Amino acid sequence: MKRWIKITLGTVAVLAAGLYLSKDYILLHLPGWLAPHVYPNHPVTWQQGPATSALPVAQRPPNIVLIVGDDLGYNDISFNGGGVAGGLLKTPNIDAIGHDGVSFTDGYAGNATCAPSRAALMTGRYPTRFGYEYTPAEAHPPKWFPSSLVRADVRFARNIANFPTVWEHKTIFDEDAARLPATTADKGVPANEVTIAGLLRGNGYHTVHLGKWHLGDGRGMRPEQHGFDESLGFMIGGQMYLPENSPDVVNSKQDFDPIDRFLWANLPFSVQYNGSPNFAPDRYMTDYLTTQAISAIHANRNRPFFLYLAYNAPHTPLQASKADYDALPQIKDHRTRVYAAMIRALDRGVRQVMASLKAEGLDQNTMVIFTSDNGGAHYIGLPDINKPYRGWKATFFEGGVKVPLFMRWPAQIKAGMTIAGPVSHFDIFATAGRAAGATLPRDRAIDGVDLMPWVEGHATGTPHQTLFWRDGAYRVVRDGDWKLQALDLPHVSLLYDMKADPAEYRDVARLHPDIVTRLTGLLAQHDRQSVKPAWPSLIRSPIAIDRPLGTKPRPGETYIYWAN
Repeated sequence: MKRWIKITLGTVAVLAAGLYLSKDYILLHLPGWLAPHVYPNHPVTWQQGPATSALPVAQRPPNIVLIVGDDLGYNDISFNGGGVAGGLLKTPNIDAIGHDGVSFTDGYAGNATCAPSRAALMTGRYPTRFGYEYTPAEAHPPKWFPSSLVRADVRFARNIANFPTVWEHKTIFDEDAARLPATTADKGVPANEVTIAGLLRGNGYHTVHLGKWHLGDGRGMRPEQHGFDESLGFMIGGQMYLPENSPDVVNSKQDFDPIDRFLWANLPFSVQYNGSPNFAPDRYMTDYLTTQAISAIHANRNRPFFLYLAYNAPHTPLQASKADYDALPQIKDHRTRVYAAMIRALDRGVRQVMASLKAEGLDQNTMVIFTSDNGGAHYIGLPDINKPYRGWKATFFEGGVKVPLFMRWPAQIKAGMTIAGPVSHFDIFATAGRAAGATLPRDRAIDGVDLMPWVEGHATGTPHQTLFWRDGAYRVVRDGDWKLQALDLPHVSLLYDMKADPAEYRDVARLHPDIVTRLTGLLAQHDRQSVKPAWPSLIRSPIAIDRPLGTKPRPGETYIYWAN
């Protein structure tokens, strides 16, 4: 054999071996190689409202500010006596919204993961009514790159299924779903759905979105196509808070989590304004969104406005500003300290936004709503973020769906109120709409209700007798004080008495088979009112209810499988 042939074959063999050995790295990094270009920062000029107001602020429809945290655990705020690191971090400014207005003690997310939960919040409807059941996986190859060659979502899902983890049960990868044509551009809230922004804009409001969207960026799905006059943020599920190597950032990486590995490899540090090319913020992301919110409030001070301020904090990647990290020396564990510092920035942002409303003379007649899109995530590896509740984000146990829900409107709501009984994210749609004087859509089922009659003392009972959640074959219903968790892997029904056992520690299904049968019937009825998922799930991941990721499995532990 000629020498050059031997050299060629040897080179090919080495390259092939290298590619094989680095396949995990390639699959994690491929989407990042195809990410859109990020331009340098430039100022944002918000559309200016009238120079003066035609009516006094008190006579105008209320401004509405909806502030949403991302993966904020129930125990991450100090309102109920908790707080990060055993209460070493307090959140006085977030707490103040509840103390100065009304706290809904049984506030629930519309779903246990970011995107379906936000779909419920934005539309006032169960997302399963329009097929928004799973979080869309985003892939952004260049237009010239064949989609058949790049399915970043599929490659990532397959990579997770084979990733060496400490999960006791293997992640299930759906090969049949992977073979379907790429439809990332079609994954989102359909254009014919009515959002809060569309409802309020139709009633004379100027509407502004800031931060995370995660409801689709295909045709008709972007915020500026769903009722927002202005949108400054990011369409996908997350962003970096600062570049990884910035001198102003402190990072915490969770190497036991494949999702974390993927985010660090691929997320940009960028925003876009009304579909503009991506450009870099000029400071730590949470502070940047806060600064822009203050500017937007000033620009709209003389007209009714709706501001949807969707922070990505404290969602991974865990990145704190150095100043916030340095301010918390009492927290010794590095990861906990980074996480706490992120929430410190979030709480500061709330303070600055509230101060801006007061400085502009808008404080009394502005409805401010604060919530989180779902519970805290198991994959950050911190054990007490949803304390005292079991479960995590991506489970329908209370830790995954019970969220802070506060509403402040001094002109209409007395300070220090609490409302018991289940309420949901989708109630924000009807509550904000009615406060603005808008007529709710009559051509579709609206699952949310206006909460103000309960706040004002005109209504009796509870806003909802029954609430549902669904993720593929995993279905849950709360009816009165009973909550049924119908799992498929493992195939079992768990029944909890929420009055006697609000943290869901004692399964009483065997003691009450009649209740299990009745609630199973309610789940079947709800399924008949829902539609099939608009896109399939690619993976089903096991999640232990009582321990975070990165810890050893426990014999006989309770777990669920989450489809995504």
